[in-house]
Amino acid sequence: MPEKGLFIVFEGPDRAGKTTQARKLAAYLQSRGIETVHTREPGGTPFAEAIRSILLDPCHKVAPSAELLLYEAARAQHTQQLVRPALAAGKAVLSERYTMSTVAYQGYGRGLDLKLVNRLNKAATGGLRPDLTLVFLMPDKRFSQRSLHIAADRLELEGARFRRKVRAGYRRAAAGDARAVVINADRSIEAISAEIITLVSALKAVKRMVKT
Repeated sequence: MPEKGLFIVFEGPDRAGKTTQARKLAAYLQSRGIETVHTREPGGTPFAEAIRSILLDPCHKVAPSAELLLYEAARAQHTQQLVRPALAAGKAVLSERYTMSTVAYQGYGRGLDLKLVNRLNKAATGGLRPDLTLVFLMPDKRFSQRSLHIAADRLELEGARFRRKVRAGYRRAAAGDARAVVINADRSIEAISAEIITLVSALKAVKRMVKT
């Protein structure tokens, strides 16, 4: 691991519970004396958050190629301004979404060339890889149930066919990544949190960073 800190990414389709679990893990790590940064993509910095507001605004009709490039621009800023400095300072960084999201959404979902997506991901991040990627997956019916009283953004308004392609993309991407673990998100918050804490506690970086 080239950085001093710990980089964990929460991936998966919308409404899968990533934010809730990232918050719970952040609280756990902080209770162990590990300084933790909880962030998100697109976003995490003022510039990247501005791009996020454009990308997710339902009023915009965005071409797939433009969508891809905007995500990568936000990621480049986020990685350079926030993620790398935090890791260099020995902190744990928990990010909701990272490069796998672009593979799943723009690669598999939009049908853009996967080789291009991977090249742009590498360019935006300088090749920085997470120590652990947690991929949250659940049946599509749960998306509908969890979205009843929540305003949807531009991507969340996509239909079931698009969501199926995204989920399939996540499964394929996770299967090809030795540092990725698929999480069954169709369970209680407590059960999911317990599994995540067990996985994270076993990481060598966590054992090194815990303050006794």
